[in-house]
Amino acid sequence: MRDFTGKRYWIVGASEGLGAALARQFSRVGAELVITARTADRLHALAAELPGRAQVVTADVRDAASVRDAAAEAGRIDGVIYCAGAYWPQRAQDWNPEQVETMCDVNFTGAARVMGAVIPGMVAQGSGHVMLVGSLSAYRGLPGSIGYGSSKAAVLHLAESMHADLRDTGVEVQVANPGFVRTRLTDKNDFTMPMLMEPEDAARAIFEQMASGGFKRSFPAPFAWLFRLGQFLPDGLYFRLFARG
Repeated sequence: MRDFTGKRYWIVGASEGLGAALARQFSRVGAELVITARTADRLHALAAELPGRAQVVTADVRDAASVRDAAAEAGRIDGVIYCAGAYWPQRAQDWNPEQVETMCDVNFTGAARVMGAVIPGMVAQGSGHVMLVGSLSAYRGLPGSIGYGSSKAAVLHLAESMHADLRDTGVEVQVANPGFVRTRLTDKNDFTMPMLMEPEDAARAIFEQMASGGFKRSFPAPFAWLFRLGQFLPDGLYFRLFARG
């Protein structure tokens, strides 16, 4: 099991929901944190309640210069967790260009910006730990997920490519694909969300993965099995089962 005591982790997207729950989880086990989001007020409130040390660094992941400045302010880190996210439920018939672009920019391109800011340093020092938070929606196209599902599929592909390249460098890459997590984002949904998790439960699952190892974890079971199975279904059968009219 990995010991996080005294290790310095940068959590991007930490101001609320899953990110804040991860900050609490890691602070309890002795990690020193850098917590990042766009607005400082929530971050300072979170830092004040954490049992361990936490440095507040604001950044907008949609802006490359902001990410570079935040990485410089964070300094040397042992690991990074990227869980910044944007979401609106959306069908192709209701395409909102601004919302779709925001989801793609925050969920995927933001992750790429942060990775670009930290991976070269980790490779140079011969050590590092990366966790990208994806989604079960990454596995195959779903109705009503324009923008979000595509961006999370890109996150999964990014994690797989990084894992393939960095396996022998001392930099460990992991990806977690949770199902529905109760946050202000899923509060936008007007449909039943099977096996809806609380942020603390999802954070615990991600922490356990990071502590014990393993490249990819999809949860909660058995809900995750449905999405994995969907990858192997022929197109005609898959869309008859999953696409709604």
